[in-house]
This record gives sequence, structure tokens and C-alpha cells, in this order.
Amino acid sequence: MTGYENCHLCPRNCGIDRTRNPGPCGGGSLPRLARAALHFWEEPCISGEGKDVPGSGTVFFSGCTLRCCFCQNFEISEENRGREVSEERLCEIFLQLQQQGAANLNLVTGTHYLPSILRALDIAGDRLQIPVAWNCGGYETIESVEALAGRVQIFMPDLKYYDSALSGRLSRAPDYFDRASRAIYRMIELAGPPVFDARGLLTSGVILRHLVLPGHRDDSLRLLDWIASNLPRDEFLLSLMSQYTPYRPLPYRELNRKLSSFEYNAVIDRALTLGLTHTYTQQRTAAKEEYTPPFDLTGI
Repeated sequence: MTGYENCHLCPRNCGIDRTRNPGPCGGGSLPRLARAALHFWEEPCISGEGKDVPGSGTVFFSGCTLRCCFCQNFEISEENRGREVSEERLCEIFLQLQQQGAANLNLVTGTHYLPSILRALDIAGDRLQIPVAWNCGGYETIESVEALAGRVQIFMPDLKYYDSALSGRLSRAPDYFDRASRAIYRMIELAGPPVFDARGLLTSGVILRHLVLPGHRDDSLRLLDWIASNLPRDEFLLSLMSQYTPYRPLPYRELNRKLSSFEYNAVIDRALTLGLTHTYTQQRTAAKEEYTPPFDLTGI
């Protein structure tokens, strides 16, 4: 795995010396964070459910290796809001979230800071007793995924697109499916089938997430067909998300509206028809505030 001097941490393979200039991801050589706090709106096996919900100890990293035009976290993914911290401080943040009772350590969009994250986890060592979750857009190299082996117990990748033209248009990544599909397969191999504790919380395994986009249910259906035919059955959890919200005007007409019930139900029906029964779904009334916390440097 490369470092920051000649960066090849993600499939962009920019080769930029990030100790001198930021990469296309917005990242330099110190991790930049926007928020570190308990989050209660992940899947039930991550945040918990019922009385005395523990919450997930989320750390939101600024910048991103993708450029999804519809990103709900655009304030940090594109605008790069946040504050740089040392690797020692990052370790302290991890341990503080554990002290707050977090069910897990949820690292959100951290691929471009992988060397610093690995060092912070090494500094924490045995003091960190909760599972570590890698919450990413799926656009990963096999080398970066394998670098997480033994340090990350839970993988939470997106699988956003099947069609390369669509991923090129909406995320500037025509190679998205090729890269993400291979990375996700490797994540399943490394994590193994889902394992839960007595509270129903995931301690290891993969949650494969897909956000259904308005106007593109056909691409979602093709993705589900691929998942059912190519990924090992019952060795991962599927999460089909309906929370798409147009946060700002976009140049693509179909994305300037919310997802319809017809579109979302069509995707759920296909998943059930294919036998993908280990699946989380969302209520159509899900409010955007539940999924997009304030990026106000809380916990940094």
C-alpha cells in the first residue's frame, strides 16, 4: 500500500505528492475531520434499536475519492469542511467514542486517509475493544481493502451503479462497477458471514448498501440481478435505501425530485424475487435530518 507521497490509495491513481498539494479527493497528509459523535440512524444492527440505543461512533472524514453530484454530505465531500488532526488525536477520538458507549467505531469515507487511520488504530491497540466499521462508497482498490484485514471487522460499502456511463456521468468514475464489485467481493471474503452479539448488534460481516436513485430503477434492478448471481448467498446483509433527497439544483432533471414509492417498491420486489431476504429497507417518510448530521466539528 502506498502512502501520501505518491498516492495510489484509491482507483483514481493520481500519483500526487499529498505532502505538497492536495489530491483530487481534497486530502493532504493529515486526516481532516468534520464530525465525531454517536449516530443513531444507521441500520439497526449498527446503531442499535429499542430502549437505550447505544448509537454508532461515527467519524466523518472530509473530502472524498468520488464526486457524486447528488451527495447529501457535499459540504464535506466537495467543500472539504473540517479540521486537520494528528494521528495521535485521531486515536484519542476513537477511544473517546468508545468511552461514550458507542456500539462500534464507524469510519465514514476514510479511504484517502487510510495510512493515518491504520496508524491511529495501531496506536490505540488493545485499548479499542469495539468493532471497527469501514463505511465507504465502494470505490476501493483491492490493496486498500486488504490493508484493513485484521483491523476492520465490519465493511459497509455502497454499490451505487451497474452502468459505467451512469457512474461516469454522476460520479466521474466510469470504472466504478468494475472496481467496486471486485472490492466488495474481497470484503466478504475477509469479513466472513454476519455475526451478531446478544443485543443483535453486528460484530463482523458486510452490509452492502444501495441508494435507489429517481429515474434509474432499471440500473438498480440490474445491480440486484448481479448481486444475486455473483455474491455468496447469506454471507452479507443488503440495505436498500430510499432516502435520496435533492439538496440543491442539479443539471440532471430526473435527480431534482425525490424517489417515488413505485420506484422503490419495484426494487424491493426484485430483491425478494431473487431471494435476497436478508435485506434492510427504509420507510418512505425518512427525514433527511436523520441521515445528515451537522458537520460542525463536534468531537474534533
